[in-house]
Amino acid sequence: MASSAASSGRPPRPKKEPQALVIPKNAAEEQKLKLERLMKNPDKAVPIPEKMSEWAPRPPPEFVRDVMGSSAGAGSGEFHVYRHLRRREYQRQDYMDAMAEKQKLDAEFQKRLERNKIAAEEQTAKRRKKRQKLKEKKLLAKKMKLEQKKQKEDEIQLPAVESGSGTQPYIRDVACGTDDVSTCSGSSRRVGTTTADP
Repeated sequence: MASSAASSGRPPRPKKEPQALVIPKNAAEEQKLKLERLMKNPDKAVPIPEKMSEWAPRPPPEFVRDVMGSSAGAGSGEFHVYRHLRRREYQRQDYMDAMAEKQKLDAEFQKRLERNKIAAEEQTAKRRKKRQKLKEKKLLAKKMKLEQKKQKEDEIQLPAVESGSGTQPYIRDVACGTDDVSTCSGSSRRVGTTTADP
């Protein structure tokens, strides 16, 4: 026997290790055993069962050989033949009704999906428009704030008072825009300091 295996060129089969008999007590243990068996040989392909196709009635025959006649004196077996034909016809009609109902539900579902999609797009567009308006408003407010800051800086730039050195206080009439207090009515006067250039 060994000489025939050597002459054929095939390597001898590896001996299987003896395995202890484990009887699963519940579904979890059974699943665990199956997974262990699969993971012992990961190179082996896993059989994945295909999805079962829906039941459909068999198509009508191309040629009907046993046509039921209308003559009297039918045999006792004809009733059972008729009963089977009737049952098959009822199954076919039920199948057609179920398929029509399924198609109707699918069509309604697709319409509902389309409506939801359109509503979601409209809502998104509305929110996008709102966000854009807020963004523009913020940019405009920022620009206005910068312009106001610039104007204030331009107003605050005070003329230097000529003196020896250091800072000297002066009074500026904001309403008039002049440093002369005697020319304007002095309700809006600002006191400031200037730094004389050395």
